[in-house]
Amino acid sequence: MAEEHEGTESRSVCVPARGTAGDPALSVPRGLGSADHAPRKKLILHMDLNNTILVSDTVTGQGTVAALDYFLSTVTWGKMSKHGKWEWLSDATSLLPPCSDASSYYSQFGRSPGFTSVAGRRFKGLLEEHLELLRWPEGVKEDRQLSVKGEDGRLYHWILPSFFQLIRDLAWEGREFAIVFRTFGTDLPRVLKAVSRAVNEGAHPLFPDLPELKLRVDMTPGKILCSKRGVVLSRAEERVSTRDGERGLYQYLSSVQGLGGFQDHFDWWATNTFSIRGGKPLWIDPFDRNVQHVFIDDNIRQNDEDTIVSPKVFLEPGGHDTRAACTAELYDISLVQTDLLRAISDRSYFTQRVHICLENYESNIWNGTV
Repeated sequence: MAEEHEGTESRSVCVPARGTAGDPALSVPRGLGSADHAPRKKLILHMDLNNTILVSDTVTGQGTVAALDYFLSTVTWGKMSKHGKWEWLSDATSLLPPCSDASSYYSQFGRSPGFTSVAGRRFKGLLEEHLELLRWPEGVKEDRQLSVKGEDGRLYHWILPSFFQLIRDLAWEGREFAIVFRTFGTDLPRVLKAVSRAVNEGAHPLFPDLPELKLRVDMTPGKILCSKRGVVLSRAEERVSTRDGERGLYQYLSSVQGLGGFQDHFDWWATNTFSIRGGKPLWIDPFDRNVQHVFIDDNIRQNDEDTIVSPKVFLEPGGHDTRAACTAELYDISLVQTDLLRAISDRSYFTQRVHICLENYESNIWNGTV
């Protein structure tokens, strides 16, 4: 069964764009320079956990098998016939709908336990294929922090190998980077411990050389709380609030080093009907030639009424005022919707997506419209 995945050519936009249709442009002045001569920037990667680097979900209580089964229901497409019967439009998976009137099975029917055993039987082979790719290496002893036993009793990677490959690739490229985990769930402390074992102790059987990279893991989870009054970020003794201006939060997140993370405010997202208005905040400064922020999350969608990140773009160099940006404007530029199947099957997946964002960001910055 062939899989169908999107590249950058599938992007749509909600703002006037330069050039061909589907080529979004950040609203920044011309004349800031040339992309060919832009210095290499520090990269801040904001990464979700569940169904992005973990195939599990503590919020819903899903293990590896159930989480992957659920994900398949979100990337398989059909529509209701005029007789009220569900009709499949494709046997391929894709993040984006194959046509304008298509609905994912999940959006039409909600969570469906055992999806590939009942309504989605045609996708059972994909489930089994990717579970096999997730298997912990045969003959390697179980690691209580890096491996996990699935509902089927088999041992799987808890954190996707493609995540550790991303760390290794960025370091080998000589990039300055930091990774900020951003999750609504409760797995963050455990993830930090597991990542520390791999990065600092060389405990991962596929990546024993990671300690050579000398990366620091901040083991203290932080929190990001949102309300009508603004956003408050805290970690240990550190506290930054939008009451002092949004620039301070941007500068704080731009200055982080190594790997660490924050638990975002799920109740605020729920209060805002799971829309962009209550999503995980992300500040973007298109005038900053030294730092680029990218957010990677499986729940990023181009429908702003059903997406998980709330991007805010600064209006002028060094300024404090921002505008709300829609998801489609920044899709594959500063926002990456995780294709979990590819993240499992292709160890270079995250590296490839980051490179696409770097290229698209430069193109849109240097050729953007006012």
